[in-house]
Amino acid sequence: MAISVVMPALELTQETGKLVSWRKKEGEAVAKGETLMEVETDKAVVEVEAQADGFLAGVNAKDGEVIAVGTTIAWIVAKGEAPPESTLTVTSKPTINTKIAQPEKAKAASPGDVVSRGKPKISPKARRIAGELNVNLNNVRGSGQDGEILLSDVEAAAKVLSPTPEAPSADRIKLEAFTTISRLMAERTAQSWTTVPHFFLVREVEASALLSARESLLSSKVSPAVKITTTDLLTAIVSRVLMRHPRMNASYSSDGIRLHSGVNMGIAIAVNDGVIAAVIPNAHTASITEIATQRRDLVERAKAGKSRAQDLIDATFTISNLGMFNIDSFTAIIPPSQAGILAVGAIADRVVAVDGKPSVRSMMTLTLSCDHRVVDGARGAGFLDDLANAISKSQDHLGSQL
Repeated sequence: MAISVVMPALELTQETGKLVSWRKKEGEAVAKGETLMEVETDKAVVEVEAQADGFLAGVNAKDGEVIAVGTTIAWIVAKGEAPPESTLTVTSKPTINTKIAQPEKAKAASPGDVVSRGKPKISPKARRIAGELNVNLNNVRGSGQDGEILLSDVEAAAKVLSPTPEAPSADRIKLEAFTTISRLMAERTAQSWTTVPHFFLVREVEASALLSARESLLSSKVSPAVKITTTDLLTAIVSRVLMRHPRMNASYSSDGIRLHSGVNMGIAIAVNDGVIAAVIPNAHTASITEIATQRRDLVERAKAGKSRAQDLIDATFTISNLGMFNIDSFTAIIPPSQAGILAVGAIADRVVAVDGKPSVRSMMTLTLSCDHRVVDGARGAGFLDDLANAISKSQDHLGSQL
């Protein structure tokens, strides 16, 4: 039976995806798990894998096209099997799901779909950006399939309307163009900051036990080949504490607050032109060895620009650690669809009061950003207090989790 290849949705807010390139050609054999195509989403350029064995057929999308999520763009068929005749069905936007969907019956398009409303056809993102840039779409010639107006067409028209003025002297203002990741990061952080009511909680935490636990694990004979980092230990501790504070591991929606049954931990990773958040699934049950190995693989793929679709989806909470850059403390913007993010500063020796006397201890600052629609101050403070206590007893919590 033919299996449809659709434009995947990686986030609830994603409306379209850009087909960067096909990695397989029409008629070429594909194996389940092989990279089928590269897609630019609202996060980054990711590799999408084939979900079945067979042959690629019925390809109707070209490199560079912007396509509504859920749209069938090809089929995987058995040898000698013909793809279904209708391969241009545009479906309503699906829930978060990167798996290849079975063919669905055509249904009425929703406002977020790329559909023809007369001429020309316009992607939702192109229409939105045109409004922001005051571009008259009636004067824009589309370069996409069947004359569809793409985001690049709108941006080109905006440059014609507002060309960069000549500098009065020989010195010119240097503009650094947005890359895909930097542009998407700018859009998503602006969206979160302007729509999510943030509040912040700060806690100084003694990290001596955390450092001791890390040293013990590194010297252990069962320590993994990959180097265990402070982020790995925090991922394990935070994930387990989150299970006792379900509101911190939740998502806001117009229908209510969605409580997640497990913790998929997002780890903020700096790449050449921005930051992405890769995901360690079910981190609340993963061992330190598993967390460290997964984190290493995620970082390597992200820095090589080879992140896979499943690397970036379904995070329920995020950790952003800038301690390695000697940052004492900072506040982080909450990723869309999450209730919070933990910003981690550097571990450094400081003079603190212990039993009424000055003492030098290894300390770090944790800053918790919370979505006030989901978490109130008392709930956020309770989570941060439990987390601080768990970190102070790191050796007890982590000793049996290799």
